[in-house]
Amino acid sequence: MIQATAFGRLSRDHVALTCFLVIIGYALVALLAAGGLIAQSWDAEVARSYAPPSFESIRLMMGTDLLGRSVFYKVVHGARIAMSVGLVSCLISIPVGVVLGGLAGYFGGRLDSMVVWLYTVVSSVPNILLLMGIAFVLGRGLPAIYVALGATSWVAMARVIRGEVMRHKEREYVLAAKSIGAGNWACLFRHILPNVFHFVIIQFSIQFVVAIRSEVVLSFLGLGVQGQPSWGIMIDDSKLELAQGVWWQLAGATAAMFFVILAFNILGDTLRDVLDPRMRSMR
Repeated sequence: MIQATAFGRLSRDHVALTCFLVIIGYALVALLAAGGLIAQSWDAEVARSYAPPSFESIRLMMGTDLLGRSVFYKVVHGARIAMSVGLVSCLISIPVGVVLGGLAGYFGGRLDSMVVWLYTVVSSVPNILLLMGIAFVLGRGLPAIYVALGATSWVAMARVIRGEVMRHKEREYVLAAKSIGAGNWACLFRHILPNVFHFVIIQFSIQFVVAIRSEVVLSFLGLGVQGQPSWGIMIDDSKLELAQGVWWQLAGATAAMFFVILAFNILGDTLRDVLDPRMRSMR
């Protein structure tokens, strides 16, 4: 009921609703590109090398790169890579963080100490170094990025869920469930976690942005996507192009990344404001 009321308030926020539609637009573009329905021939030569942006056709609206390939098509496929990395890494890290945080917060004791020790060790290593290390071990490519981001991004979720479960496990509704015979697992997964699920939604929006940025950084460093267009690879390729006055590949990749990250950040802040009871009480 709380979530339904909160999403009703969210739908009346025109800025947040616009950001949500932008994200949906990126997701649709990514799906259509993955299905080969748009920008299928991104690696085909469409014009001369470094042709400037032109409105002669949609393929040339962002110009071409060194090999005469459409920069616009590469940006579209970069969106496919970014959205898939964000989604898959969240689907890996969020469940791990929720389960570990929930178990640690509810049962406490040695289990709590082990989980706290584990996420303290993981968070003590600089994130980019940890990502680079895992990518070196697993090799280059999308599967390695999925695993690397999923294995390093669960810490924040585990911390939040652990703290919230510790606050909720002594509340009246949990004690009432225990009094009528509910076991520990039922109390945790049927009663407590649904009441803290709004934190999962908020963290999902935050983690999605972190995953997109991390993929761009790894691809820029040569540890990410191979043989496919990525915003990070496009930015890396543009280092030498700028000296020749070729700015459109850098502009296309950074603009595409800017708008999706901005949309997620604004939507995440709005979700926090409408879903977190503590934020509602401060307004």
